[in-house]
Amino acid sequence: MKEKEEEKNNKNKKYLIVILILLVLAIIGSISYIIYSNNQKKEQENVMPYSDLIKNIYSGNVEKIEMTVGSTAIKVKIKNDDKEKSSIVPNTQAFIEFIHEKVLEDEIDLQQKQSNVFFRISNGIFTLLPTILLVILFFVILKMQGLGDKGKVYEANENDTKVRFKDVAGLDEEKNELIEIVDFLKDPKKFQKMGAKVPRGILLCGKPGTGKTLIAKAIAGEAGVPFISMSGSEFIELFAGLGASRVRKLFEKARKISPCIVFIDEIDAIGARRTSSSGAESENNQTLNQLLVEMDGFETNETIIVLAATNRPEMLDKALLRPGRFDRQITIAPPDIRGREEILKIHSSDKKFADDIDFKDIAEDTAGFTGAELANVLNEAAIIATIKNHESIEKDDLEEAVKKVTIGLQKTSRVISDKDKKLTAYHEAGHAIVSKFLQTSMDIKEVSIVPRGFAGGYTMYKTNEDKFYVSKTEMEERLISLLGGRAAEKIALDDISTGASNDIEVATQIARDMVTVYGMSDNIGPVSLKTENPYEIQIFGKDIEDEIGKEIKQLIDTAYVKAQAILRQNMNILHAVAQTLLEKETISEKEFNRFFEN
Repeated sequence: MKEKEEEKNNKNKKYLIVILILLVLAIIGSISYIIYSNNQKKEQENVMPYSDLIKNIYSGNVEKIEMTVGSTAIKVKIKNDDKEKSSIVPNTQAFIEFIHEKVLEDEIDLQQKQSNVFFRISNGIFTLLPTILLVILFFVILKMQGLGDKGKVYEANENDTKVRFKDVAGLDEEKNELIEIVDFLKDPKKFQKMGAKVPRGILLCGKPGTGKTLIAKAIAGEAGVPFISMSGSEFIELFAGLGASRVRKLFEKARKISPCIVFIDEIDAIGARRTSSSGAESENNQTLNQLLVEMDGFETNETIIVLAATNRPEMLDKALLRPGRFDRQITIAPPDIRGREEILKIHSSDKKFADDIDFKDIAEDTAGFTGAELANVLNEAAIIATIKNHESIEKDDLEEAVKKVTIGLQKTSRVISDKDKKLTAYHEAGHAIVSKFLQTSMDIKEVSIVPRGFAGGYTMYKTNEDKFYVSKTEMEERLISLLGGRAAEKIALDDISTGASNDIEVATQIARDMVTVYGMSDNIGPVSLKTENPYEIQIFGKDIEDEIGKEIKQLIDTAYVKAQAILRQNMNILHAVAQTLLEKETISEKEFNRFFEN
């Protein structure tokens, strides 16, 4: 490490010396320019046009001419005139020959002087200044594009990671799938004796924050081998061929330190489908081609495992996914309730919690959260507890952190008119009451008219169940629940507002997916109408787009009618909940359920 730091310091010193030299040259050039400009200003006061100079020479009025070698500017002494004139000659050599002829005839005193050394040097620097600036600019561009370290795989990214499988929670099946990779890296000869070939590449797919990078580090940590990490975007640069060069350098280094793990994060930056385009696309194609060649070029005795992560596996080139390259694709899904509980326990190891905290309750309230999001919730809870001067993180702090992450920051200082408060109260009450009478809807956890994020109010549901499939009935009732707020506004206030815009947007998207993606339309049938090319949909008939629109509208209209029907049957509860919200602003689960006890 010390050698690397010294090498880095030496490079920085060299760059500093070069910059100082260039700075001195620029200062000298600037001073020269100032001196030159001042002289020019003085000379311009007594400037004689070249045509007048020739006339005076023919007339015999010129007494003396002073010329400086290398300069087109001359000084002229006119007879019977105390002030010297200056003039610019277009061709110095031709002018000297012309004067020599006149010297013989009219006896003009011609004096030729050598220029000042400082002036010659400064003039030369000033002349070269544009070139120097271009060199500096080119040097800066090279450093920005990494050409000075062309193909370099940074030493800081090669390390013996300390992450182990015990540090990865909620991914038991994925860890079991990758155990054999660890065994291969530890004892490759055992597999080679059997004639078995371990996958050269493993593609980790999943949402951001699910733990793709973490599990890759854990494999290297368990096997005790170097972990070389690079991002896909690091291969792509301005200069053609640089990406391919970096791929070569990466695998050259991997071969030297094998057994090792090469991890390429966000591989879709270089692994996207190849095209016939030019420019940047051509450079991407070159980089991908080099990656394909390198992964094909592994020898049987080279124990190098290539791991890659992406959020968009559908974008990758098919050649990258064929056997012999990325043989396996492992999907890293968001953790289930048990996985979330384990993740929370791992991230809570360095935090102080109250005795009544149950991580299982938090796991139930955070269905669909990834590991990164759960870590963020605990961190937010710690910040909230610190601000409130709590001795430890309490249950209220955790609940507030969940709301802050999922809905947004609470805005208690926002001034809201009574009219808007009333409209928000009925809107949120409509959501909550309609959901209460739907069989598949989740239980209400909290209803509030306190603004959070962009929302004027919110209805929070208890997400204590992990869902992998959603039925048609659930989606239809989800539409009814979403339109409950708009229905309440219309029934209770005989008016509608822009507050339901997001609800309508989400409802329309769900209805569209039901018809075009999930094949849940009775009239159109179980057909997927989701196509990349909009013209492909015409194979289902010319009127298919009208049919899709009608089906989507019918789903929305039916849900809206049902939401209104539920609210009309429970108008007394709607008014009671809205009134309580206006008085208390927030209603808990127990308080909400009391309205339905009678």
